[in-house]
Amino acid sequence: MMLAPTIKFEVPDILNAAVPPERRGVRRDHVRMLILGRKSGVTQHDRFNRLEDYLKKGDLLVLNASRTVPAVLYASLNREGNRNSDETEVRLARKLDDSTWECLIVAEDLTEGDLLAFSTTLFGTVSKVNANSPFATVSFSLSGPLLFDQIYELGEPVRYEYIKNDWPLDYYQTVYGNIPGSVEMASAGRAFTWEILFKLQKKGVKIAFIHLHTGLTYLLDDKWHQSPEQNEEAYHISEEAARMINETKTAGGRVIAVGTTVVRALETAVDPSGQLEKSSGWTNLYIHPEYDLKIADGLITGFHEPEASHLDMLSAFIDPGYLHNAYQEAIERKYLWHEFGDINLIL
Repeated sequence: MMLAPTIKFEVPDILNAAVPPERRGVRRDHVRMLILGRKSGVTQHDRFNRLEDYLKKGDLLVLNASRTVPAVLYASLNREGNRNSDETEVRLARKLDDSTWECLIVAEDLTEGDLLAFSTTLFGTVSKVNANSPFATVSFSLSGPLLFDQIYELGEPVRYEYIKNDWPLDYYQTVYGNIPGSVEMASAGRAFTWEILFKLQKKGVKIAFIHLHTGLTYLLDDKWHQSPEQNEEAYHISEEAARMINETKTAGGRVIAVGTTVVRALETAVDPSGQLEKSSGWTNLYIHPEYDLKIADGLITGFHEPEASHLDMLSAFIDPGYLHNAYQEAIERKYLWHEFGDINLIL
């Protein structure tokens, strides 16, 4: 595995955005934006609602339209051969098929055949336990839309330790998300509104949508650590999206990925000639500073934690030294981190 240069910095707790912008009196599209030049490392400072000032006619934005599911569920755990049950937390990690998910079950000594009762209509069976993984496979009693209906009725969004309030699921959605599947929000696109998207299209900036369903990375227990290669995520790139991306590259326009999830999907699906085709599957691609980006020319993202693998990917776009300096400047200027925080445009 390629190791990235260490980018060391410390984010004061006060800069961990625990409250959605709307609850701070700021429109979701008026969060702050740090613009970072890929080649120069020069920074500028603005608001996200002025994004159109930094994009040109012929550019293409690629957005992840995966919709967030409320992935934290609670169930009575009935162990095989035992009449007693324990209340336990079950976190959806990734969907395997219409009725089967990998899950993080907060319980010890799980065995295959253990039963989970989520409600009077939804049940699950632990069908596989892996001692070398935090995840167990759960087969649900419902499938497809019926299963998702129960998940949305019973579940809560994944909430990180710096978020103290139980914010409703709507705060964890992008305005354009349409297919449910992400257990953690694809947060880089959160600041977009339809107003901004319409303004960009009026200017001649094109918009394409793909899907990558984010997996569970918040594992609760420090004994588990997933490398990027272990974090497999399902993606789909439509024929229309692939065509728009190829046409933009051919015409000399810039392809700007909205989020690290989009970069991961695009760079997985590109063929050796640099062309993108309609594609569906799983990706565990690790993008590091030595990785030669084939598709993405720019990136819209949030601010990431020290030593996160996301910073390795950002270092494929820009010199790690420039990135470190920009992050230090962001801290000095009190930019806010994480999904409810501010935006970084690397272009």
